[in-house]
Amino acid sequence: MLSKDIGVDLGTANVLVHVKGKGIVLNEPSVVAIESQTKKVVAVGEEARQMLGRTPGNIVAIRPLREGVIADFDVTEMMLRHFINKTVGKGMFVRPRIVICVPAGITSVEQKAVREAAERTGAREVFIIEEPRAAAIGAGLDIFQPSGSMVVDIGGGTTDVAVLSLGDVVTASSIRVAGDKLDEAIIRYVKKQHNLLIGERTAEEIKITIGSVYMDSRHEKLDIRGRDMVTGLPKTIQVTSEEVRIALEEPVAQLISAARNVLERTPPELAADIYMKGVVLTGGGALLYGLDKLMKDELQIPVHIAEDPMTCVARGTGIVLNNLEKVVRTQGKRTMSR
Repeated sequence: MLSKDIGVDLGTANVLVHVKGKGIVLNEPSVVAIESQTKKVVAVGEEARQMLGRTPGNIVAIRPLREGVIADFDVTEMMLRHFINKTVGKGMFVRPRIVICVPAGITSVEQKAVREAAERTGAREVFIIEEPRAAAIGAGLDIFQPSGSMVVDIGGGTTDVAVLSLGDVVTASSIRVAGDKLDEAIIRYVKKQHNLLIGERTAEEIKITIGSVYMDSRHEKLDIRGRDMVTGLPKTIQVTSEEVRIALEEPVAQLISAARNVLERTPPELAADIYMKGVVLTGGGALLYGLDKLMKDELQIPVHIAEDPMTCVARGTGIVLNNLEKVVRTQGKRTMSR
């Protein structure tokens, strides 16, 4: 059998693919551009992302995953098939085993949709694993010990908070507040305060370039362009880090509240372990400037940012591929099943 085992971080914002023995070989946006009449795929990934908000009438740029779940099944399958073919090739002998990640709070129906999308790409076997487990493993936490570890995985569509011990999730929470909601908050703020309409890509640029959530931690400015709501004409304004902090207050408060909620439901012995070891932040949202400091102040426990947090889940799937029997045996039939 010439199949290659692969791990897939099927994210709302990005898809990362880990090939056993090679590491992460693909990291592209979860965007597909299709012709609206023929449903023919025009572009996938980064090429399609460049088209967001800039397509003519006959081409639509779609993000098939929203808030961590499949919003458009057919387009998700096309995207997944494209990325798998790109990484391991295609043919009757290339039937990989796939480990694919899902948010902790996913329903059985949503999980079934992810499994079917992966199976229809030609996979030999499909294993489902919760994102916080993969993130914790990818961040280097030894979750198989009888000791509590806590991870906060902030992706594009969902934030997964979990306490893990003996290889399994003890308490967890998944909220649909993450990178996309942060961008939306910036769009709303700019619209309300400056009468300027901006798109998702501009909001993301603001968040990454000058964004901050900790008071007086960043003092930067950025010129942005959008459409004036009064005149309807293009206009350039300047936004500051302090404005971004104000814009992000509400969604960031929800992230911290989710982490606090999980801590409050954690058994005392495991809570003591977490107090000693701290919380680990993973996912793209972990890079939000000042979030670790703010969370440390609010939760009164140490908070660490994982090394290369954006790839933790994908790296975790790679480690799972090398220890499939151990991970499946630990979790049993509950989530990580064929």
